Amino acid sequence: MEILRVERLCKEYAKKGLFGSKDTVRAADNVTFSLEQGEVLVLAGESGSGKSTIAKMILQSVIQDSGSIYFEGRMVSGRQKSLKMSCQMIHQDPYDSINPRMKIGDIISEPLEIHGMGTKKERRGRVLEVLREVRLEPAEDVIKKYPHMLSGGQRQRVVLARALAPRPKIILADEPVSMLDVSVRAEMLEMFQEMQKKHGISFVYITHDLATARYFGHRIAILYMGRIVETGPMDTILHSPRHPYTQALIDAVSEPDPENLHRQKSIRITRQDADITHGCRFADRCPHLVEKCRTDPGLEEIEKDHYTACHVNPG
Repeated sequence: MEILRVERLCKEYAKKGLFGSKDTVRAADNVTFSLEQGEVLVLAGESGSGKSTIAKMILQSVIQDSGSIYFEGRMVSGRQKSLKMSCQMIHQDPYDSINPRMKIGDIISEPLEIHGMGTKKERRGRVLEVLREVRLEPAEDVIKKYPHMLSGGQRQRVVLARALAPRPKIILADEPVSMLDVSVRAEMLEMFQEMQKKHGISFVYITHDLATARYFGHRIAILYMGRIVETGPMDTILHSPRHPYTQALIDAVSEPDPENLHRQKSIRITRQDADITHGCRFADRCPHLVEKCRTDPGLEEIEKDHYTACHVNPG
């Protein structure tokens, strides 16, 4: 069952250019995708591709310039609380995303208090419950601690516990393991996967790292300069990428699995032309450039559930 749909989301930001001129940056350009109940959708791309902006628009902390967001079939606006109560965010930095002056118990119970969920006793019981779920024990001692008394991995477990506390239907995870030690990342990903299966939570997992995306995701959408350039089932995209930018991301994986990511590195990104307004955004960085690339390719289905925005479709 479809739980979330975004249709043609657009967002532009103004920036100052040289000599006081004003330019615009397209953080999201006609972005469309859906999320099924219990599914993990990965939004992947390099920094500046628009991933975090899309997450903020879903939460309505940033309002889109145009386009629509539907939660359980109903359109969402900034004035409605239905999605905010059912959708929680996990941020990249476990040090900055929680208040260092608050005790752990108060941090986790805060969203429950904001939404008026339960009595004080019931909220405390829920806090202890989610702390045990994320394996921070003894929970009765942890609730009395402050964030500086925990490690980075433990803090991110607190962030996960806070997200789980209101029993959300969707979690937006924005680079949730990128600032953790390598030894801790696998543990956190396993915990995300465990919580996703146990509670049937849908995840939008934002990352630039295809290695972690492959471990956790079901479907993937590749973003480049605010546009989805390729999307489909995770295994299909990683085994048979058809957009040159997707291949470039795969080539950038530091330790590729020779069985799954065996393709010879063929894309060399040397520069970026941020002023492209027509045609393929990747055109001036692509070794497969042809004249037709100066026109907008649009997303087209090239095989079942596999879409790409490329005139050449190198394979």
